[in-house]
Amino acid sequence: MKHPNRQPFRQLFRQALSLAARVMVFVGLAIGLSLVLIGNLVLNAVERHFAEQDAGELAVMTESVVNALQNAGDDPARRHEALSNAISGHHGVYFQVRGPQDEVIYGTPGANLSRAKNILTPVSEIHARNLRTWPENDNTFRGVLTQNDIMGRSYSVTTAIDIGFHLRFLDRFRQSLWLIMGLAGIMTLLAAWYGVHQAHAPLRGLSDRMGDIQADRLHVRLDPSLVPSELEGLVTAFNHMIGRLEGSFTRLSHFSADIAHELRTPLTNLITQTQVGLGKPRAPEEYRELLYSNLEEQERLAKMVNDMLWLAQSDHGLLKPAQVPLNLNTEVNELFDFFEALAEEDQVRLQLDGQPLIIQGDRAMLRRAISNLLSNAIRHTSRGEKVLVQLAKFSDHEVSLSVQNPGPEIPAEHLSKIFDRFYRVDPSRARQSEGAGLGLAIVRSIVEIHGGRVEAASARNETTFTLFFPDTT
Repeated sequence: MKHPNRQPFRQLFRQALSLAARVMVFVGLAIGLSLVLIGNLVLNAVERHFAEQDAGELAVMTESVVNALQNAGDDPARRHEALSNAISGHHGVYFQVRGPQDEVIYGTPGANLSRAKNILTPVSEIHARNLRTWPENDNTFRGVLTQNDIMGRSYSVTTAIDIGFHLRFLDRFRQSLWLIMGLAGIMTLLAAWYGVHQAHAPLRGLSDRMGDIQADRLHVRLDPSLVPSELEGLVTAFNHMIGRLEGSFTRLSHFSADIAHELRTPLTNLITQTQVGLGKPRAPEEYRELLYSNLEEQERLAKMVNDMLWLAQSDHGLLKPAQVPLNLNTEVNELFDFFEALAEEDQVRLQLDGQPLIIQGDRAMLRRAISNLLSNAIRHTSRGEKVLVQLAKFSDHEVSLSVQNPGPEIPAEHLSKIFDRFYRVDPSRARQSEGAGLGLAIVRSIVEIHGGRVEAASARNETTFTLFFPDTT
């Protein structure tokens, strides 16, 4: 069972460590492990070197003892004299010879090797892996036992070396080695810290330059060529982010100005009409007419506010379409029934062409988008003309719905902005019945919520708005 506070503690520990500290922790662990490994390898190499030296010396000693036994023959006196001179001149070396009956024939003075008989196993060849080490009183010996057949008799020869000098040297060497390794590790960590600190200098400079960018300096961009190659992607992404922020800030400023401009006129109309109505006593019919006029302005204000709230929710991802299968032919025909009265009043015909199409989408949202296009098309179509809705399979992955109407050509410089909020191709008509300029912005938001896109084209006195949706069939 996990402790409930362990995970938050780990997260806090990770957050508390700076980048430099994290790098130093990993560098310290790597250096520590490397130095321990190197130190152990060096110590093992030195110990192996001493063992090989001892093996060589023990092999020479054993050969000298065997030669002395062979030269001495069966005479005990000659054998004793020969063995006593077998390794003369060597310091810290000892041997013991046992006869066929396991009796001690000769033993070097200064060391009792009788215990070695119970420790050592006879070997045929002497090398470092065959050596054995054992303590004896205050000394430590390293030796080997061999069985030798001399003149038909079996002799056991034990040769040993006092390795106290080796051990003292290894102790001093080990202390010096770990001291050197420790100092090397500290120096390496200091050098690594300095390197990390210097490596972070561009980041610190970049952070200072980023901190200087305020709301009134969103046009400032950082130069990727002035930073290391590893930070070029960060600088480029930051510049793109600042560009998007600048665009959003500019649109927000224009949007705020547009809202104030759009709300000012109906509010001014309401105030003016009310002031005129209260300026002198009037008949009930005049007050009723004034109230109807105020009601029209209030309804216009309410629609504008509702549209702005809908767009704000769309921008923040708060609108989730209900994905259900929709037959676009059926939806368009039902909308034709709704707009039939308006079209007949303007003497405009509605026509649907194309193949049946099924998409996944939200019925209310899609009907609102298509309704905005149809109302715009009917409003800008001359009497006796027709509004054409075409359905088509645009590609293997997309289907399209286009609304086409004859009318004045929209200049190319307006087409890229026609879906912006409060944008009107003809500002002089801003106070007529076409609304506040939010209809096409709502159309684009609805289509993008469904994973689609919108296009507008105008040429040869004909304007076409096309909605593209993902093909889910």
